[in-house]
Parts: sequence; structure tokens; C-alpha cells
Amino acid sequence: MPSEHPSAPNPAIIDIQEPAHKKKTWVRLLIYFVLACLVAVVVWRIHQNQVQTAATSASQAAALANRPVPVQVAAVEQEPMPIYLTALGTVIPYMSVTVKARVSGELLPVKFTEGQLVHAGETILEIDPKPYQAALDQAKGTLAHDEALLKNAQAEYARYKALYEAGVVSKETLDADQASMGQYEGAIESDKAAVETAALQLSWCSIHAPITGKIGLRLVDPGNIITANTTNLVVINQFQPIAVDFTLPENELPQVLQKLAADKQLAVDAYDQGDTQKLTSGKLLTADNQIDTTTGTGRLKAVFSNEKNLLFPNQFVNVHLQMENRPAALVVPSAAVQSGTQGSYVWTTSTNENGKLAAKMQLVKVALTQGQKTILDSGVTAGMKVVTDGTDRLKSGALVSVTEARQNTSPSAGQSAAAAANGATGIFGASGGTQQSGGAGANPRSGAATGAGMGHGGKQGGSGGQNRGDKQ
Repeated sequence: MPSEHPSAPNPAIIDIQEPAHKKKTWVRLLIYFVLACLVAVVVWRIHQNQVQTAATSASQAAALANRPVPVQVAAVEQEPMPIYLTALGTVIPYMSVTVKARVSGELLPVKFTEGQLVHAGETILEIDPKPYQAALDQAKGTLAHDEALLKNAQAEYARYKALYEAGVVSKETLDADQASMGQYEGAIESDKAAVETAALQLSWCSIHAPITGKIGLRLVDPGNIITANTTNLVVINQFQPIAVDFTLPENELPQVLQKLAADKQLAVDAYDQGDTQKLTSGKLLTADNQIDTTTGTGRLKAVFSNEKNLLFPNQFVNVHLQMENRPAALVVPSAAVQSGTQGSYVWTTSTNENGKLAAKMQLVKVALTQGQKTILDSGVTAGMKVVTDGTDRLKSGALVSVTEARQNTSPSAGQSAAAAANGATGIFGASGGTQQSGGAGANPRSGAATGAGMGHGGKQGGSGGQNRGDKQ
């Protein structure tokens, strides 16, 4: 039988297993130690690289800090500056005539070239005059016939009058001859009127230019039968002078009308669509007698001599209505004016104690902004240099290298300069009303409101200018 007691462990086997277990533990610890050393080496290398990178960046920043910042500057100028209201306008002919025939008939070959300048009274079209010449001849024949009858009636009346005086004929016979003579006299007056009417219609066969202007494309070709007072033949527009129709917000109209009543006339300048190039100058003619309740604007009309024909009907222009003129205004480029938490400011350049050019932030008071130019009330003097480009890297005391600003009158430059400026709203009223081209209905070109091109200190500038001001 097998023994019920468990067998005792073999001492030899225990002595052999214990050394193998201890060997695995030491190997595991060794691996952990090696991994920890590797991690420490990697961390140390990363730290060394970061320290080296920071040192390199610091040295580069120190080198850049000592390097002058390239900037462009412009001088503060003291010059006469007109103050004006701006509006969107549409060029319209001073006079426009749609030529129609006053008689019906066949249209003969035209006597003008399309686009030609015609003068008032010049023959431009003709209608076949043969039917009207025949009608005139017939009226003249009727007149001659009735004149002959009248002459015979007068002779008979003279004879019967002598016989009546001699007692040969009765009073009734004499009165009948006198009445017959009177009928012929009335018929002659009617015939004369018929002759005049026929002559007038014959003269209408020759169509003359009613005004001096440029003739457009013909609307009817020769050979067509046209109907009196119905068919449009051609359009003539007067170019010299020419007019511009524009609108202003109703809150600006009183001061315009007062100025017009006092000065009798106000100067008006017409600029191109980009509002950068002046086309011509004219004067304000009048204002409409009512305000458009749908837009809250009033229509005005300006007249231009247009000697160089730079204005064309239906052309879109920017109107500058001059309200006053400042004879000695401090003017800087609009791009030089920045905005920050302390208000509007400009960067000026001056020589520091080491004899080098350095930048300085100078607070200014903006009077108004007009396109690419800004008028300042205080903060600068004539002749000072202000930074117009390169302000992003400037700080007080930073060294600068200066180049003179170049003139740029492109539309994009004007718009960016206006955006960089602090955007004055207008001493003659903020933007108001809806501007419509020529004051007639909505126009996709017309934009929103006119607004004045002037103003007391402006709104805060863009976020870039704000951030630059906060850094100071």
C-alpha cells in the first residue's frame, strides 16, 4: 500500500531552484537601471538643446534690437486745405433732347455722322417733302382762285353802288353784293391760313438740331416710314456744360443752403471712381425743393464746363463739395496716423544723445481726414518727420534707418491709407442717409451713405493700430 503521509521535500532540489530565482531578479533590476540611465541622458540632451536654443535666440534678439529699423518718413506740411463734403454722383447732360418728327413720311438719308458734334439750327434729318410741297401748291392755288373771285365781287359791288345811287337798283341788291364780297374776303383769310399751315408742315420736313451737343446713334434707318410725334429718331446730349446729380443726407442740407445763400456759389470738384484723381471743377447750381422720404437725402445739382470732355453722361463720380478752406493747416499722410489706448499718435524721428536717429511716439489731435491726407490740430509742427511705413516694429527709443516716402496715388493706396488712419467722421455731420447714384433709386454702385470727408477726432483705428498702442 502506498504511504498515507506526504513525502518530505528533497533538500537537494531546493538548493538547486533558489539560485535561479535570485538570478532573474538581478537581471530585471539591471535592465531597469539601464533604461533609467538612457531616459536621464535623453532628458539631459533635450535640456541642453533648449538652453542652447534660448541662448541663440537671445543673442539674435539682442543683435536685432541694436539694428536700426528701416522706415519711410514724410515731412509735416503746412498748406491750404479745403474742407468739403463728399457724395456719390452721376453725370447727366445739362440738356438732353430726343428728336422726333412733327410730320409723317419717308425718312431720307441722314445728314450727320453718329457721335458728331452738332450745333443748334443745323439740319440733321429730312423727310420726303413732295407731298407737303404739293399741299402747299394746292393751298396757294385756292388762295389765287378766291382772290380772283373777290376782285370780281368788288367790281360788281362798285357798279351796283353807282346804280343804287342813281336809283336804278334796290337796296336789297346792293346789300347782297356787299355780303358776297365779304364772303370772299373771309375765304381769302382762310386760304392764307391754309397756305401758312402747308408751308409750316413743309418746313418740318427738314429736322434741325434744337441744341448744341453730341449726337448719338441713330434709332431709325433711312427709308423707313415714320409717324409724326411718335418715332424716336436720335438723341442729342449737351456736354458743355454738363451737370452732376448727387445727394446729401438731410442733416447736412441746412448748412449747405446757408453757405450757398451767403456765398452765392460753392465750388465742387469731381473725382474718379477711386476718389483719387480729380477730373474737373465746377460750381453748385441748386438743391431740389424737397427731401426724399425713402432715403432721407436731398438732391443737388452741380454744373461743370467740361472743356476737356472728361465727364460723360451716366458716368459715376465722387463729388467733393467745398465748404471752407483752411489757409495754414498741418497736414500729414493718413498712413502716419495710428490709434491706441491713449488716442491718436504718430511716430516721429529725432536724434538721440548718441547722435543716432531714434523713434518717438507723439500724441496728436486729429482735426479731420480727407482721403490720403489728415489735418492735425496739435502734436506736431511743420517740418517734422513722421513715419509712414514700418511702424509695426517700432517702440520708443528704437533706432531707425530712414528713407523718404514715395508718392502713390493709386486707388488701392488711397483706400489702405484711409483704413490705416483713424477715420474721422465729419465736423459737418457723421455719415447719414443712403447715397444713391444720381438720386434715382437703388444703385449697386452707389454704396451706403455719403458721409462727410471731415471730422473731429476720429474713431479708434483698426486692431493693428490698437495693439501697437497697447504695447507702448
